[in-house]
Amino acid sequence: MKKIAVYGKGGIGKSTTVSNISAAMAAMGLTVMQIGCDPKADSTRNLTGGKNIPTVLDTLRENGDADLDDLVVKSTTGVFCVESGGPVPGVGCAGRGIITAFEKLEELDAFEVYKPDVVLYDVLGDVVCGGFAMPIRGGYADEVFMVTSGEMMSLYAAANISHAVKSFGKRGYASLRGLILNAKNIENENELTDKAAAEIETEIIYRLPRHALVQQAEAEGKTVVEAFPDSDMAAHYKSLAKILLGESKV
Repeated sequence: MKKIAVYGKGGIGKSTTVSNISAAMAAMGLTVMQIGCDPKADSTRNLTGGKNIPTVLDTLRENGDADLDDLVVKSTTGVFCVESGGPVPGVGCAGRGIITAFEKLEELDAFEVYKPDVVLYDVLGDVVCGGFAMPIRGGYADEVFMVTSGEMMSLYAAANISHAVKSFGKRGYASLRGLILNAKNIENENELTDKAAAEIETEIIYRLPRHALVQQAEAEGKTVVEAFPDSDMAAHYKSLAKILLGESKV
């Protein structure tokens, strides 16, 4: 089982990227589980027809307990979807919600039951503390990738995440694999991102172009891979999926 964490600043297109990677891997015949680690609980919307699925925290709050069928939703693309969720607004810690979700999935033997070939953690990267660091330091992920653009705050978040990963990596935890550039078409974006990657001492493993089909697919509540499988943008996501799987080189 390959376990991959994808971090990135909020609003960078991380969940869109992860969902398309999940759909691409599922299209290859792999069993894929995507776990959303954001209190907004919208990581898997493009896999589930544009609808939010019940979160682990909401289900536990409402029912006191849960079975796997209450927490895991199989999408039309075949991806098993989980949303950790977050606390009631203004009360509690969002990071603690991720910890609770991970512990519950572990208690219910989710990986043994569904036997995924790949687990993708979609993690908010504005902060790297508490539960948000779980995929890195908790032994849940083996590799970490970061989605970024050439915007200053996005690159700043990527630098923070990389420092955290490298710090935990010294203890035998997840390793940093590189940056995924999700282009915003800002001025000198490639150069800015190249410079940041060099400073972080990592590499850009893929450059995703800005494409209108992404928004068109999302309007249908779908990934590009599902809505427009023969498009050039779907081909980009499929190529990126192969790199994450280690089937092709950067």
